[in-house]
Amino acid sequence: MIITTRKDIIESILINTLPFLERKDPTNITSHIYISATEREVIVRSTDNEIGLQTHSDQFTIVETGTFTANGKKLLDIVRSLQNDIIEFELDGDNLFIKQKSTKFKLPTFNYQEYPSFPSVENKAEISLDSFELIKSLKKIIPAIDVNNPKFELNGALIDIKKSKTSFVGTDTRRLAVVELEKESEEELDLIIPKKAIIEIQKLFLDQISVFYDENHIIIKNDQFFLFSRLINGKFPEYSRIIPQSFKHIFTIPKKELIDAMKVINIISSEIMLTLEQNLITLQSLNSDTQEAKTTIETSIHIEEPLSIAINSKYLFDFISQVDTNDFELKVNEPTMPFLVKSENFLTVIMPILL
Repeated sequence: MIITTRKDIIESILINTLPFLERKDPTNITSHIYISATEREVIVRSTDNEIGLQTHSDQFTIVETGTFTANGKKLLDIVRSLQNDIIEFELDGDNLFIKQKSTKFKLPTFNYQEYPSFPSVENKAEISLDSFELIKSLKKIIPAIDVNNPKFELNGALIDIKKSKTSFVGTDTRRLAVVELEKESEEELDLIIPKKAIIEIQKLFLDQISVFYDENHIIIKNDQFFLFSRLINGKFPEYSRIIPQSFKHIFTIPKKELIDAMKVINIISSEIMLTLEQNLITLQSLNSDTQEAKTTIETSIHIEEPLSIAINSKYLFDFISQVDTNDFELKVNEPTMPFLVKSENFLTVIMPILL
């Protein structure tokens, strides 16, 4: 097998494959990428058995067809070290040779026939989701998705499809983020997608996609990429019960002014006391005996008695960074109860800091 291509082409492909590889054990075949050259194109795969990516490219010169595996991280390191010129890959026996001008590397290969197989879209149901809305919705909730939670279902995003709407939900138990799309559906289902898969979906898919699923996997594909991920088995929390249905106070908050004010306070502390009073918002740092920061925002707020809430500013930043409007709603009952921030079809319920 002999193939050649430009450095930038193979480097881009390898960068995309790297997050899908087994990183801890280099003796495992899943630390390798799988490259197969047919007469028409080159197919590249990477997987750790939980998540996988396949990409196709016709930007190779295929001198001789064939298939090999090689350590993905080592191969990328080699490619990065080379000049911006043509690189040749030649398989000779059990070794892969990477050549450019007077430079030559040798890497061992594994038996490509032992490389894990990828699931197929055959016999899988297809979900009708607009790709732009899917990516945009997942991007909004991803900061609220937990990692390494012993309750595995919290380490992913819930896609909850009902007859009249589709909801995207993430929670780390300290906040709950929800995006709701008014969308008719013929069937009802719920899928929990791991956070790692969502991160890669956002990176790779920018145009129209097709989404398939069964009880074990979700597959997202377009003309260039084929991504699969195992679904998380488990019962996602009844998130609708967590969302308060009524509030004593509803305020309209200017987005830019609040961001600027929180940045000032964050120099001292990420934990902030937010006080709302007539036509004024005051932000003050918490938890420091020797340092203090305080600033105010003049805005149209109507309230009879001042109301103070202790908050983790990161949660507000994560919400505000995904808000498309110039302001948003802040809905509050009591300082010690969960409060809600909302803009259009995106909301986050946040637990206050209890002092």
